[in-house]
Amino acid sequence: MLILLPPSEGKADAGTGRRLDLDKLSLPELNPARAEVLAALVALCGGPDEAAARAVLGLSEGQRDELRRNARLPQIATAPAARIYTGVLYEALDLPSLPPDATRAARRSVLISSGLWGAVRLTDRIPPYRCPIGSKLPGPGALAAYWRRVLAPVMTGVAGDRPVLDLRSGAYAATWAPRGDVADRTVTVRVLHEREVDGVPVRSVVSHFNKATKGRLVRDLLLAGVRPRTADELIGALRELKYTVVEQPVPAGRPRQVDLVVTQL
Repeated sequence: MLILLPPSEGKADAGTGRRLDLDKLSLPELNPARAEVLAALVALCGGPDEAAARAVLGLSEGQRDELRRNARLPQIATAPAARIYTGVLYEALDLPSLPPDATRAARRSVLISSGLWGAVRLTDRIPPYRCPIGSKLPGPGALAAYWRRVLAPVMTGVAGDRPVLDLRSGAYAATWAPRGDVADRTVTVRVLHEREVDGVPVRSVVSHFNKATKGRLVRDLLLAGVRPRTADELIGALRELKYTVVEQPVPAGRPRQVDLVVTQL
């Protein structure tokens, strides 16, 4: 199974080891694109127009340190992506506490989308950075469109004949849409919180809760040692783990879409 995760805005303050080496990252086919985006980001953040750089990256005046760090990305310490991403999803996933078998499964199956790196594995050493997928960098342009042109053949190859659990947020999902046989094996997940309003059940997306639930979902799958061979088996595994799964109708040739309905915050 291939599990696709979004990155997190929250990241570790600093790395702990050697400097960035693109040649040591997984998916080496992405390195020319990674180098182009990295060079554009470093040049933007190290340039004379701080206000323009902050506007591109959606930063406030109080986040100048983010610009300074971006300007030095090739020189600063790195850490495995599993330690760099620290947001709500990753807190709930709690990778450091997984037993050895589940840790090995995570390293094989999890791929994290990124506006800077395209996609990385948990073991890839990267520095903490700020580069939202919605950014439009001088040179590469709009990052979602940039990566969409680059990622399709690479991600299709990585997926191979495995089922795909796609937990990416919309902006990152736009960088690669599974097609053909891969789409048939892909399951996308939306988390809905159900509450009662005037005696009527109402379902809605709650951002923080959505992220936490997805983190717990991946953790549960890893701990259970789930190894589905098809999208049907993957959906069945979610139900066996006691998740309330509601499959939604989708046009032919599109990934399967399921809602996970939860009632507690």
